[in-house]
Order: sequence, then structure tokens, then C-alpha cells
Amino acid sequence: MIDNFSMHLDDGEALGIIGPNGAGKSTLFSLITGSLALDSGSIIFKQRNLTRLPAHFRCRAGIGRSYQIPHPFGGMTVFENLLVGATFGGGQTEIKSYETCTELLELTGLIEKANTLAGSLTLLERKRLEMARALATQPKVLLLDEIAGGLTEHEVNALISTIKDIRKKGISIIWIEHIVHALMSVIDRLVVINFGQKLDDGDPKTVLNSPEVQEVYMGISIE
Repeated sequence: MIDNFSMHLDDGEALGIIGPNGAGKSTLFSLITGSLALDSGSIIFKQRNLTRLPAHFRCRAGIGRSYQIPHPFGGMTVFENLLVGATFGGGQTEIKSYETCTELLELTGLIEKANTLAGSLTLLERKRLEMARALATQPKVLLLDEIAGGLTEHEVNALISTIKDIRKKGISIIWIEHIVHALMSVIDRLVVINFGQKLDDGDPKTVLNSPEVQEVYMGISIE
């Protein structure tokens, strides 16, 4: 549940979101992308009110999302998975979508897996494909939902490098993550959510050093 919550994102900014389990982080993403409907309030994107628009319109408007647990089309190749995103999500022509997908395979480190069935990929490769599929829709904002979860430290570092490369493309990012050091190496600003409400918002180091944040998120008593 999200209650009385307000948030903004600047062009090209990387925003991190943390909070305890059940705080409403993934629900927030579902509200932004249209998977869940707002009871009140509004979603404004690029001066356009998206509040009453369905999810596929928001995707075409430039909002792409990954999910905590990747669910690619297992019987299709990596390249075919991206084609679905580029053509149906991004509305690209077949010729243009081939170019887009090839570029994304390079960007996400999957070029050698282009003709591999998605169902046979490792966890890290599925995470990369999850990002690539979202990017195939040509988003202006990429929502990453615990994309580093379940990975080894080495794999997390590899994923961080890819996310930094994505940022260089000028794509804004909102990243929900429990692996805080991964977030801190990428983001410009940090938001903390608790019980569906914003607890803090600002410079990442300042927010993490807040006694209230440390008590709620890290279990460190302020007494």
C-alpha cells in the first residue's frame, strides 16, 4: 500500500529506493507502470498525465520496467525475446527492431547468447535479459526492481558496470534494491519507504546516516 506519497525524477537522474520488506516499493512501480490503479493522486510523465492510461500506453510513452524474478519466453532465443519488446512494447518496425536489439545485446553483454534459448540462461544472464527486454521498448525511464538479488558479489559488480553503461545513454533510472552498496555506486539520490510512506529523500550518504533510517531499515536503535 502506498499512502500520501510524492516523488519526482529529473532527466538523466539515477534514483535509488530502499525500505523494509513489504514497505510498498514494488507496489510503487506497479502504480507507475499501470499494473495497479491509483485510488487518488496522479502520475505525471514528461508533462503528460498518465494516471488513467493503461500499462501498454505508459510503456509506449517511455516507461520500462524489470521484475524481481525474470520470466523470459523460455522457448524463444535471447534475440527473439528482445524483438518482442522492441516491436510490441516499443512499436518499432521489424527492420528498426533488428538494429535496436543488436545494440542492446552489445550493451548488456549478451551478444554471444543471441541465439541461445532464454530458458537455458544462468541467473545473471536472465537478469541481463530482463534489463535488455525493458530497454528494447526504448524507455526514457528504466525501473529496476531488485535486479541484483540472488547474484554473487562478482556478478553484482558486473551488473553494476552494465547499469552504469545504460546511464551513459541518458536513460533515467529508478532502482529498488536491498544490496545497498550496489545502489550507492550508481545513484544520485536515495528515497526510503516505510509502510507505504516516504521516510527520507536526498543525498544517499546523508539519508543512510539518518538515525531514523538506520533504525527502520537497518535495525539500529536510535536510543
